[in-house]
Amino acid sequence: MRKKTALLLGGSGLVGGLCLDYLLNDSYYTQVKVLVRRPLSVEHPKLIQHQVDFDKLKDQHSKIKANDVYCCLGTTIKKAGSQKAFRKVDFGYPKEIAVLSHANGAEQFMLISALGANPNSSIFYNRIKGEVEQAIAQCGFQGFYIFRPSLLLGERQERRLSEEFGQKIFQWFSFGFMGWLKKYKPIEGKAVAFAMLQMAKEKRRGKQIFESSHIQSIYDQR
Repeated sequence: MRKKTALLLGGSGLVGGLCLDYLLNDSYYTQVKVLVRRPLSVEHPKLIQHQVDFDKLKDQHSKIKANDVYCCLGTTIKKAGSQKAFRKVDFGYPKEIAVLSHANGAEQFMLISALGANPNSSIFYNRIKGEVEQAIAQCGFQGFYIFRPSLLLGERQERRLSEEFGQKIFQWFSFGFMGWLKKYKPIEGKAVAFAMLQMAKEKRRGKQIFESSHIQSIYDQR
């Protein structure tokens, strides 16, 4: 098997951090690159960290090179400070990385989107998620994998009080997520990270969309 390289974005986040663990501990990749604003407190023989200015990605295009790209970037409007700043992180950066990595020979792109993503949505968050899906789909990757999780469960480095409250509420009523409601059931971040790696290894062609319940089923079959 030829040597494969993975490129990860968002390695300091909930799913990104878990994804990094999977990538480093799986023999499928011989090298794992991460693009970071600040160095991660992780050391591993396979790991290469590139500190970059995400507002000047074109100037650092040589670092945006791998067989497979894992995009776990994401923020909140509250943290970003405005809708414009949110769009830059959740649309601008992923799209530019997709364009640059594809130009450098990337074959597959794994994107964490969101349940309800739709470029025509009246909800700003869902619309941006749908727009970035649409934009990356036009880049021409051999395989483009979209993961749309419901509310994510797990410990983040940064506290999101509204999300923590939501997690508790949904966990209390998790027994009620049956039938058509199943796709809204909260999902562990580790399940999403696991599914991303598994699907990359299957090397499916074209655009593939994995809703939350499908992601969970992939994790359950491990």
